[in-house]
Amino acid sequence: MPPLNTDVPAHVIDPAGGCPHALNARLRAQGAVAEVVLPGGVPGAVVLGHDALKDFLGHPDVAKDARHFPALHDGTIAPDWPLRVFANAQGMHTADGADHRRLRSLVGNAFTARQVERLRPRIEELTAALLDGLGRAADEAPDGVADLRTHFALPLPMSVICELLGVDPEHRGRLHHLSNTVIIATDTTPAEAMAAVRELVELMGTIAAARRANPGEDLTSALIAAREGDGDRLSEAELIGTMRLMLVAGHETTLNLISNAVRALCTHRDQLALVQEGKATWSDVVDETLRFDGPVSWFPFRYPTRDLTVDGTVIPKGTPVLAGYTAAGRDEAFHGPDADRFDITRPTAARNLSFGHGAHYCVGAPLARLEATIALERLFTRYPDLDLAVPEPELPHQRSFIGNSVQALPVRPQPVRPQPVRPQPVRPAGG
Repeated sequence: MPPLNTDVPAHVIDPAGGCPHALNARLRAQGAVAEVVLPGGVPGAVVLGHDALKDFLGHPDVAKDARHFPALHDGTIAPDWPLRVFANAQGMHTADGADHRRLRSLVGNAFTARQVERLRPRIEELTAALLDGLGRAADEAPDGVADLRTHFALPLPMSVICELLGVDPEHRGRLHHLSNTVIIATDTTPAEAMAAVRELVELMGTIAAARRANPGEDLTSALIAAREGDGDRLSEAELIGTMRLMLVAGHETTLNLISNAVRALCTHRDQLALVQEGKATWSDVVDETLRFDGPVSWFPFRYPTRDLTVDGTVIPKGTPVLAGYTAAGRDEAFHGPDADRFDITRPTAARNLSFGHGAHYCVGAPLARLEATIALERLFTRYPDLDLAVPEPELPHQRSFIGNSVQALPVRPQPVRPQPVRPQPVRPAGG
């Protein structure tokens, strides 16, 4: 790929990732587009500014299909390149035009606002049960601490998306491990990534086979019926790819969204008080979290189908481009000079790009918003004094430049109870 028209050296991406905000600010100060070197020495670019990213995501000369990425096919890039999992996946997230509309139409009906609202009672039921479990875990711990991700933020969206897809509970733990290895963790070796991809595809096939043998009122059964009713509508690879996308996007992003919102509220008690006093809503919290600390940082890939000028920078045809969602969220040019501040009354918060923009806007956005809104409202209603058990800067960040959250979120649901003061024995006078 020819260099971008910039005098700034390309940023070499650290596969271990880490908190993205300082890096985003440094790169964004140099321009809305930055040249990067992807893991494996592959040249690419990232779009960082809000307006530039919005234009890029909706541009008619930007594609998702990896046939527009020549280096992936001409021997330039090694066969075991870990990020091939993003480029080579088959599904609506890597399709363009009519293919994309065909695939999206098969799942879109399950995620309309009306259909998602029908899930509210089940989400509320799951939330209540998980909050009971979080409280028990903390009560059983000597220090009153429990990991909110393990006991609440993960199992809620994982249970919902698995029930929607018709995935048996026995598979859920392994599915999260594999999806995290394949999609979120970007510091895995090529061998580890490829092995996880193979196992994930095999497990998706097992789930599809179970639904084919015993169809139900679930999305996987509906996709299979659509395929078998009109064989050219959905290939086996597209079926597996769509299931994989639904599973991963359906829980990893919501897990991070809930976790990041809790971190923000616990470290900005004035903002939590606004909601608790009815001066703002839980939807406001979700919007500002998506902007301030979105669940996805730099997401691969899109490809210009011609040399494309974005905010004055030419991105050559065929360049693999990352969408810098967390960078756009703190763009001062759009969100104001205090964009680094968590403010749930911010007027631009709802215009964040964390769910994308244009034809590929996240089909599951209504479900993620509903889950996060219910989760946060019920969590802080049950445990209004919930707080972090360790200082926020000490929380270990995800080892990823794609996912954006922490690896664990130890919280103390109840305030530390003061220990009773034992009366001291009274010594006799002159003792």
